[in-house]
Amino acid sequence: MRRFVISVIPLVLIVAVLAAGCGTKEPPRPVEQPKITIDPAALTAFAPLPEAVPAAQGAATDDMVNLGRMLFFEPRLSKSQKISCNSCHDLATYGVDNQPTSDGHKGQKGDRNSPTVYNAAAHFAQFWDGRAPDVEAQAKGPVLNPVEMAMPAEPVVVKVLESIPEYVGSFTRAFPKDKKPVTYDNMAKAIGAFERKLMTPSRWDKYLKGDKTALTQEEQAGFKAFTDAGCQTCHAGALLGGAFYQKLGVAKPFPRSSDPGREKVTKVASDRGVFKVPSLRNIEKTGPYFHDGATAGLEQAVRDMGEYQLGRTLTAEETTRMIDFLKVLTGTIDPEFTKPPVLPKSSAATPKPDER
Repeated sequence: MRRFVISVIPLVLIVAVLAAGCGTKEPPRPVEQPKITIDPAALTAFAPLPEAVPAAQGAATDDMVNLGRMLFFEPRLSKSQKISCNSCHDLATYGVDNQPTSDGHKGQKGDRNSPTVYNAAAHFAQFWDGRAPDVEAQAKGPVLNPVEMAMPAEPVVVKVLESIPEYVGSFTRAFPKDKKPVTYDNMAKAIGAFERKLMTPSRWDKYLKGDKTALTQEEQAGFKAFTDAGCQTCHAGALLGGAFYQKLGVAKPFPRSSDPGREKVTKVASDRGVFKVPSLRNIEKTGPYFHDGATAGLEQAVRDMGEYQLGRTLTAEETTRMIDFLKVLTGTIDPEFTKPPVLPKSSAATPKPDER
């Protein structure tokens, strides 16, 4: 009996000690991260997106906007009658075709990436080199460009439009004071009137308007990384860009420098490699990036901006955080924009497609 007691007591003590130890040991508590809040002073460089951008002569009528919408989707404005504005600036895919450079007449390729038309009316100038002052002037260019829509001359475009009775009626309603409503200029005005409605507000606008729950902690950290790096020097305002020109390669020569940029327009040597600063609105959806569309991914584009514009190597953490913020700029597309309109029928007088 004594031998049994001696052998059992130590075992009971061991179990009791282990049990006591298990009962007192607490799991490690997670370390609370400090809450990130954006300094209101840092927001003064930014502004909410406007609902629309009226032309200099004022807001357009519904008749003008509706005509512009049809013309934006109208392939008969091209020589082959296969290419419309929407071909390169697809409203269903954030106003771009997601190609480095777009397909034009007879499969020709342009020499620059097609930027998005969403929010474009709020830019201070159009095209990468700023050669058009507004969306109305921009609308005239591709139609007559031999690489793009390849129409031979303005009168040919007018002849096509005048040959379609429904268009004649639409132009007359859109421009009731004009003795000759169907003109090349009025075509561009109508397309511009439609494009001035193509705005894509996002959660960023809600935040700027006072909804501090619109951004997550990660996204607010992304904004802080964005501004700490100095990105807002060029990418500020309502568009986070689109407000002035800048040399590509401020801190370090950009490796792809064959494009003369704005020098092609001004003939001034100091404008070589200078481009309009692109807007960051919808940047997540509008790749590939830069004037040549040669950078496929957003992460690489952010790293390139750090290296060539800011003169710094962004860490993986900084890059990830910045992209968290940039995704907040992806806006909402009005489904009415993406729905192709019913286009009027050609008449016997309408010129036939020419694919030469």
